Amino acid sequence: MDKFKITGGTPLSGELPVNGSKNSALPALAACLLTDEHVILRRVPQVKDLETMQSLLIHTGARVSHEDGRICVHAASLDNPEAPYDVVKTMRASSLVLGPLVARTGRARVSMPGGCAIGARPINMHVSALEQLGATIEQAHGYVEAQAPDGLRGGTVHFDRITVTGTEDVLMAAVLARGETVIRNAAREPEVKDLADLLVKMGAQIKGAGSSIIRVQGVERLHGAEHTIIPDRIEAGTFLLAAAITKGDVTITGCNPEHVAALTVKMQQAGAEVEEMGSDALRVRCSHRPKAVDVTTEEYPGFATDLQAQYMAWMTLARGISFVTETIFENRFMHTQELARMGANIRIEGRQAIVAGENELTGAQVIASDLRASASLVLAAMIAKGESTIDRVYHMDRGYEGIEQKLAAVGAQIERTQ
Repeated sequence: MDKFKITGGTPLSGELPVNGSKNSALPALAACLLTDEHVILRRVPQVKDLETMQSLLIHTGARVSHEDGRICVHAASLDNPEAPYDVVKTMRASSLVLGPLVARTGRARVSMPGGCAIGARPINMHVSALEQLGATIEQAHGYVEAQAPDGLRGGTVHFDRITVTGTEDVLMAAVLARGETVIRNAAREPEVKDLADLLVKMGAQIKGAGSSIIRVQGVERLHGAEHTIIPDRIEAGTFLLAAAITKGDVTITGCNPEHVAALTVKMQQAGAEVEEMGSDALRVRCSHRPKAVDVTTEEYPGFATDLQAQYMAWMTLARGISFVTETIFENRFMHTQELARMGANIRIEGRQAIVAGENELTGAQVIASDLRASASLVLAAMIAKGESTIDRVYHMDRGYEGIEQKLAAVGAQIERTQ
């Protein structure tokens, strides 16, 4: 099992390029199931979750090929509209194929999702939404089975709470449903807007993507298209915090500054210098300990839950006490006990972490519990005194492509070992 060995104390300096968004590429790949024509996707990162999704598409009957940095999906026929447990057990996003499969074939059998142990991500909202579009759904033996032999019909879907994958799932189902579908309390994340942009290129009729109300006028069929995935805002945010925590000077390239605005505002309040370098780059400099600044995770455009662990790693060195409140997932503080092994002073009270800043962290052997926890431990290790070993970095491989190589290129003392 791979590990990272990191020696802390080196400020990062140089340029860090951002890959395409994992969380945007996942629904984009699922959307390829909605047409029997070729769909070409550019800027798809090479991470484990996306490899799993491609395996899933192949299992359903689609053909997937790679050429010149592009992925081409041709789902001419879908003879096996199923997402079996053995294929998707390591990935939370398996539910994203439920809507496309039932919309395209009239039936789908999808294993309940697996992945990071960061709390419940109930599929019930997906199920209820698809039932509003006329699907008959049963849950048994760890699977969700959907039937719509006469096709889906438009309807009004109101989510009780905002759900990104739920919004994406019903959006993909609605594009082939008869009549109009209205999605209320829809997720506003950039990844939802990116999916809608792809679907429109494929012939879908969608209005309001990126707002809380999305209207979809169903069409009989979709056609092929080409699409470039948006930058990964979570990778960009991770790199911004990596530069700040190491007291470095780094330019993050190929990003969208607007997508990480909630983070950069907090970083500036804490004392980091963050400067826009054109429309797709950010320069961050920080030469001193940060000031303690509270954050509360929220749905976009609020502070991203996927950056909470990395931000907390920075706050462990802050002057003063910061309060980190997690409102999205109830079990997303598992990294705190590992940060404590490195000298962090953190107390958990329900959904709030109280972080008392320390002058110094020290290297230790730690274990990653989930994808973003992995990133927080890497950031902490890069500033800790001495050497740290991070085990179970396969979690990080699910969402970051070659992160140790990127960080090493800007000065980090990091290597992958077994």
